[in-house]
Amino acid sequence: MPKKIFPKLNFWQKSILLFYFMAILLILAVILINLNVASIGQPYIFTEMEKLPQAETVLVLGASVYRNKILSDMLKDRADTAIELYKAGKIRNFLISGDNRQKNYNETATIEKYLLSQAIPQEKIFLDYAGFDTYDSLYRARDIFKVENIIIATQNFHLPRAVYLARQLGLDAYGFRADKRGYKNIWLNIGREKLANVKAFFDINLDSKPQFLGQEIPII
Repeated sequence: MPKKIFPKLNFWQKSILLFYFMAILLILAVILINLNVASIGQPYIFTEMEKLPQAETVLVLGASVYRNKILSDMLKDRADTAIELYKAGKIRNFLISGDNRQKNYNETATIEKYLLSQAIPQEKIFLDYAGFDTYDSLYRARDIFKVENIIIATQNFHLPRAVYLARQLGLDAYGFRADKRGYKNIWLNIGREKLANVKAFFDINLDSKPQFLGQEIPII
């Protein structure tokens, strides 16, 4: 009788093998999704102002603000980059999208106050108080603010996902790098972004809806 190549496995051994097999499949899926997001978003990302196409609106995505209403380094750099785009004639309007779910925490109003302090006209600033994540912000930019072409000013680690979402939602979107310094815990942000890319992929393919829609506020 021929000798068996593989010994007979008990229930726990089979379970462990199945666990490792599923883990490998999951890791491969995450890698492939991240490659897909990058392949769609990366071609529309710019680092040189003169090569960047013009757009009607720049989207400033929210990030942390401190209790005394000071912008975090990351958020200040996004706002400053948007101002540079405006002064260079690349955009005409600002869409500020952030989190305003808590009474004492308001990313959107804090960014608006900063833009006004930098002599940006009030009529050029549009506020989205329900931009709870990047997907919601871009979905609402399209459906509530009726934006068609847009430049997204954010950090390099975030740009591929933001542009991927915008493009997949049908926007004529470009990304412009807002990195102006080194950031604390940047590797944590980069790691989280790998998982956020998976969420973005499923948001698009499952046609997820934002937490809030509401009345249209067209940016003119």
